[in-house]
Amino acid sequence: MATWLCVKQCGACCHLDPTERPELDQYLGTEELKLYLSLVGSDGWCIHFNHDTRECSIYSDRPRFCRVQADVFEDLYGIEPDQLNDFAIDCCQQQIIGVYGEDSPEMERFNQAVGWDE
Repeated sequence: MATWLCVKQCGACCHLDPTERPELDQYLGTEELKLYLSLVGSDGWCIHFNHDTRECSIYSDRPRFCRVQADVFEDLYGIEPDQLNDFAIDCCQQQIIGVYGEDSPEMERFNQAVGWDE
């Protein structure tokens, strides 16, 4: 069984371009949406994403919407805790495909790390 985990030096989730996420206002409240938009750099990436290390520079203090936790996903997306694992894997795969491509090294590393067998 595949088990979700964050794969280091990926950063696909740090590509925040709001034009690629038109549903933001459906799950983020006014203040969270304002915070989200304030984090988007001119290139569509989070201003706290270090492109050299491919890591978040505020990881321990990252916003709630950046956290893959059962309570956050239930509140924001209506995902029940027992569905979080599969939902998170699917979200990461979709984001990695959108940012890096389906046949990218990032997708290969993610699928291998989580134990995904197609």
